[in-house]
This record gives sequence, C-alpha cells and structure tokens, in this order.
Amino acid sequence: MAHTPDSILKDIKQKKYLPIYFLHGDEPYYIDSIAEELEKRIVPESEKGFNQFVLYGKDTDVTGVLSYARRFPFMSEKQLVLVKDANKLGGIEQKDQLARLEDYAKNPAPSTVLVFCFHANADERRAYIKAIHAVGAVVPSKKMYDNKLPDWVTSFCQHEGVKISPKAVLMLVDNIGNDLKRLSNEIRKVMVNLKAGEGIDAAAVERFIGISKEYNVFEFQKALMVRDVLKANQIASYFSANSKDNPLAPILIILYNFYSKLLLAHKSADKSEKGLAAELGVNPYFVKDYVTACRNYPLPKVANIIHYLRECDGRMKGLDGVTIPEGELLRELVFKIVH
Repeated sequence: MAHTPDSILKDIKQKKYLPIYFLHGDEPYYIDSIAEELEKRIVPESEKGFNQFVLYGKDTDVTGVLSYARRFPFMSEKQLVLVKDANKLGGIEQKDQLARLEDYAKNPAPSTVLVFCFHANADERRAYIKAIHAVGAVVPSKKMYDNKLPDWVTSFCQHEGVKISPKAVLMLVDNIGNDLKRLSNEIRKVMVNLKAGEGIDAAAVERFIGISKEYNVFEFQKALMVRDVLKANQIASYFSANSKDNPLAPILIILYNFYSKLLLAHKSADKSEKGLAAELGVNPYFVKDYVTACRNYPLPKVANIIHYLRECDGRMKGLDGVTIPEGELLRELVFKIVH
C-alpha cells in the first residue's frame, strides 16, 4: 500500500506503529513532522534516556545503526532509533552495508521502531528500500508546486481549527512561498495571538507577521489586474525602496504565473467559473480575478506582457551586458504592462 505523509501521521496518532520508516525527499516539512510525532509518542518522557537513540548520518554508518536497532529496550515494550540526515550515513552506497540493511528489513526487531530521515530523493526501486516497504513505510516528501500552496494553507488551518480568509492565504503564499515549515510556523504565530473564535484575516497577517496588506505582491498583482496605474506605481516604488525585502526575481515569477494562466483563460472553451477553475488549477474564489483581467487585457496584450516579463528577467540577470537597478526595471515593466 502506498503511504502518504498524512496517512502516516494519522496512523501514528492512533498508535499504529511500523517497525521501519524510510522518509525521503526534498521537502523537509513532512520528514521532520513525522519524526517529531514518533519522538513524541513512541517512548515515554521518563524512558527517553534509556530507549530513545537519535543518531546522525555523518557520525555513524549502517552497521552502527543496526547495532542499536537490534538492542532490546530497557524495561519497556518499544525503543526508538531515529537516524537524522540518513542520506549522509556511512555505507549508504556500499553494497555490503546495504545488504545488511536489506537483511534487517526482512526480519526487523519487533521491539524497535527504526526511522531514517533521508533528506534527498531516494530511488525506491533499490532492493533495501523495497524490503523496507514490505514491512514498514517508505514515505516520499516532495516539494509542493506553487499552485497547490493555497489549498495546503487552507487545509493546514482547518486541521489546526482556525478559519483563514482567501486574501490572507494569498498574502502568506505570495510572501513566504513554498517553505512549508516557515508557513506553518507563521500561521501558528498568528494563532497564538488570536482571541477565541477569531479567524486569520489580512489584518492579522499584517499585524502579527509583518506582511503589509497594502504593499505586497498580491496587491501589486491586483493593481495590475485592474490597470490601476497609480496603485501599481506606488507599490512598485515601495518595492524599489525596500528591495532587500522585495527582490525582483520572485515578483517576476508570480506575475509570469498569473499572466500565463490568463493566457489559458483566454483560450479556454469553458468560460464558466467551474470550467476556468479546473483549467487554471485555482480555487474558484479567484476565478473572478481572471475574468476581470481578461476584460482588461486582450489576448495579444497578454502575449506581449509575457514577452516583457521574460525580457525583464534577462535584463535583471545582465544578459544584455548592462547592470540596471531592479527598481528601475520594475517601474519600466509596470509602464509596459498597464499602457
């Protein structure tokens, strides 16, 4: 059976433990979350000094890990052996050591929960990983695509028992990006400061995280969308004056994603809210933004804007041999988009 981070976390909370967990991928959030949940639940606090062993890949090897795994717990039913940075484990690429790991996986110690936190993408076709999969859980944790982030933030908040407004979701996603650990920490920071029954709105994000509800990429994109020349230039000037906190590269990526989807919206055969949401891969709440933008930007203009964005990206990287301040490039880009 294929395991997902959510299914594994659910099982752990229900005290359904497996003898081996192999957590791998380039998204540390779920790897760390599962490891933390196991640390919290497997061994009681009073026994951690005897029955919980946290090892680091760079300081040991496969043979050393297995020697811990084969030990019997001290006056307890279970022990936890947690291997952090397992991708740096000595012998992890050596055939003889991997053969030992495969043999252990075929007959794991019933009183040990062995956890590998492999902070890289592993090849699940390898024999030792297949052996682990047969008795335990091999859980991939991949970086989340940007278009999935709003749904993730909404789902995370629902799980934490707090409502969040769509605008607050976009402010978080646009300013923090796909760093799930930081996103979750920032959301919890806001939650700590909320009164009973309060939800997370744009004002709360601005107050407790410091993301401006007036001068952020979400509002910049919105100003461009409705061709509000004054507001777009005000925000561009703010970004220019605070370039360290508002670098041009992420702004270009967000605008490129928006106008690329606008291109799809123009070409979509189904212009209904449901049809556009499916075509663009966005929450139906935001479809009206694309409908508005379609009215303000005909198809040929959208194609030109995508060209301007690519051109700006190249000039920012110095491809024309001239270094131009990012603020100047952004103001020029705004002019080209709205005129």
